[in-house]
Amino acid sequence: MDRTELRALQEPLKERYRAEPDAAVVTLSATGTLGEGVTCSVDTGRALATAGLHPASGGDGLSLCSGDMLLEALAACAGVTLRAVALSLEVEIEEGHVRAEGDLDFRGTLAVDREAPVGFRAIRLAFDLTTNASDEQLDTLLRLTERYCVVYQTLASAPALTATWSRSQQ
Repeated sequence: MDRTELRALQEPLKERYRAEPDAAVVTLSATGTLGEGVTCSVDTGRALATAGLHPASGGDGLSLCSGDMLLEALAACAGVTLRAVALSLEVEIEEGHVRAEGDLDFRGTLAVDREAPVGFRAIRLAFDLTTNASDEQLDTLLRLTERYCVVYQTLASAPALTATWSRSQQ
């Protein structure tokens, strides 16, 4: 895909969203089913992913860790966004790798220390790119990738988050 093809795909959407702002609001969803032991299976649309406890919190390492899945979503979203921005800016990227890593203190989630945070206390995103682009172009590419990456911005801006429950009849 090149810049012209990307624009051809996106321009009709942009025009519609300018004319009908509500049409741009899409609700994404994910569902999971509680499984055996301490697991939850999530339908990804392509395969079933079974998440479980990380070994640092008592897991056996056979199931996916939800924290890893969050970092994987960040790396995937940032990689796609970087590619789209590079196409738009006509910055040639021959090859690239994205690394997302985060620091967790499992004392928080295991209730060992009330002062320890539950969740990531730091997340780092890094790109290793094979390109002839200038440092200025790469700075712009990074800035725009941060700006337009959905997962990055969601983590950076902490949206309103709610949780509810309902009871099914047995």
